[in-house]
Amino acid sequence: MARILTLTLNPALDLTVRLPRLEPGEVNRSEAVMAQAAGKGLNVAQVLADLGHQLTVAGFLGADNAAAFDALFQRRGFRDGFVRVPGETRSNIKLAEHDGRVTDINGPGLLVDAGAQELLLDELARLAAGQDIAVVSGSLPRGVDPQWLAELILRLKRLGLWVAFDSSGEALRHGLAAKPWLVKPNAEELAAVCGPADAEGVDAQARQLQHGGIEHVVLSQGAEGVHWFAPDACLKSSPPRVQVASTVGAGDSLLAAMLHGLLAGWPAERVLRHATAVAALAVTQFEFGVADPVRLAELEGQVVVSALD
Repeated sequence: MARILTLTLNPALDLTVRLPRLEPGEVNRSEAVMAQAAGKGLNVAQVLADLGHQLTVAGFLGADNAAAFDALFQRRGFRDGFVRVPGETRSNIKLAEHDGRVTDINGPGLLVDAGAQELLLDELARLAAGQDIAVVSGSLPRGVDPQWLAELILRLKRLGLWVAFDSSGEALRHGLAAKPWLVKPNAEELAAVCGPADAEGVDAQARQLQHGGIEHVVLSQGAEGVHWFAPDACLKSSPPRVQVASTVGAGDSLLAAMLHGLLAGWPAERVLRHATAVAALAVTQFEFGVADPVRLAELEGQVVVSALD
């Protein structure tokens, strides 16, 4: 299997609170509380690990509360390339209701100074050595300019790595300008940086990105499925109906599974079918990863893939 580097610039300790229904302004009683070391790149890494790949993880991590992340790296066998910075990694609160609705309360992230940013850039050559692909995923912490993110992507490309990229807002805008190999926005994120558009318009924006030099544009649309604009095919998938527990990490799971199929050299239809099934499995659970391969196979058989007009 492949060796993959994931960069999570703004990781988080996710505190997921499960409750029947959120009643704003009232006393709410939870059914369960779960704490996880997370962040989009780390979520991607956990799915890729379950699919058999070797992971190096990097980014910025608060020195004052790194224990949960250190435990994750040890448990998963991840090679740790994170730059430790003063302070605490942010905490995010996820309020997960029975109907699958999740309310996010996300912290602002660490304050990362110029010295730490330069250190991570200097470490890229060492971290990238022997890797097959790099994944840059998630938001930016305080102090990190979106233009720095573009330089990060360009350096990874100059080191000979394919770069898969997933972010939003100004980070997405600047990252797209660096022309990564693959991007995975959702429809709302793409429209936010390319201009308001209906469903057909967002597809047109995705095609324009591909024609502009981004080989793969994976447009996730939640329960409506995925539109994939690839060099040799434009496909769409419709996911199976499942009981939603939480949508947190579904997009990260989709990205990881797309990379898995592409690196394996599978036919395009199989890549998209498998990735859509992995994302569908993700919304049925609160943990990150592929823990039930039998259920995954069942879901994969229910995915519909067809050509995108």
